[in-house]
Amino acid sequence: MTQHALIVAHGQPSDPRPAAEALEDLAVQVQALLPDRKVAAATLAEPGALARAVAGRAGGVIFPMFMAGGWFTRVQIPERLAEAGAEGWRVLEPLGCDPAVHDLCVTLVREAGADRVVLAAHGSFKSPAPSRIARHVAGRIGAETGAEVLVGFIDQAPQLSTLPGGAGICLPFFAAGGDHVGEDVPAALAKAGFRGRILPPVGLDARVPGIVAAAITRGEAVCAGACRWAKGQNP
Repeated sequence: MTQHALIVAHGQPSDPRPAAEALEDLAVQVQALLPDRKVAAATLAEPGALARAVAGRAGGVIFPMFMAGGWFTRVQIPERLAEAGAEGWRVLEPLGCDPAVHDLCVTLVREAGADRVVLAAHGSFKSPAPSRIARHVAGRIGAETGAEVLVGFIDQAPQLSTLPGGAGICLPFFAAGGDHVGEDVPAALAKAGFRGRILPPVGLDARVPGIVAAAITRGEAVCAGACRWAKGQNP
């Protein structure tokens, strides 16, 4: 029996297709690493995409292409599955909760050779889980590379625009591109007087398909609601 995996991301509500196509490309790359599975993709922003992706499939695993286990992964995705009448699907922990992604962030900073890093993340005024992950990653980068690491957010304090200016690199702790990475982060950094280089978002690194494939193969977490980060438990 074919095992099914579905990669789900938020997408871009203002223009759903480009983000959906990018996610579909990721699914193709993951599929190449998992020949025994059928890997598909769907964004929440594209109307009906998730329902179409699970239609006629008797269960599988959902891999959330999100950087934290919050409302979208614990509530919205299960609700969308229920609305579609889908049964037998398990929601895994999202990309940002995977220790392999935290390792990748350390590697990216080492490869950049920077001694000053701004870790840019989305954050949330409603949940502490996203900031916990970002701060954990920042701590690891600092401890393992010796770099000075600042953390700034778009949707909570300290906001990127309020950080001290200067040189170095900015590592966007985001799962994909889009308006936040392409517009909000650069604008906030410019306001802060940042004069360094902005790296591509973590989720677009060429090593991410392998990380996603490994997570799908492990299928460790039965549901995103069990994510230790949502409960304030560090690994």
